[in-house]
Amino acid sequence: MDYKIVETGSDLTVAMSGRFTFVDREPFGKVVQRIGQMTGGTCAIDLSAVEFVDSAALGMLLMARDAAGSHGARLVLRGPKGHVKRVFDIAKFDALFVIEPAA
Repeated sequence: MDYKIVETGSDLTVAMSGRFTFVDREPFGKVVQRIGQMTGGTCAIDLSAVEFVDSAALGMLLMARDAAGSHGARLVLRGPKGHVKRVFDIAKFDALFVIEPAA
């Protein structure tokens, strides 16, 4: 997994690409840490370039949601498609996250 963080005012966008799996727990932990530093605003995790997620990735996204919520920020998942969208549908992530289509 590769990622890039872009800050715009009080909002944050995390653009991710590649495969998002258990082996990404350490680099994504840094992302969660940054999300946990937000005070308000919205964090959008752009998944439009992510081609695969496993169950560990789902857990890491839940950790990111909790980190955002603990400081009054809102977390949205943006642009999942293909395999990622199917996994989110099966996991009923639409009940846990705001999921936006790709911009």
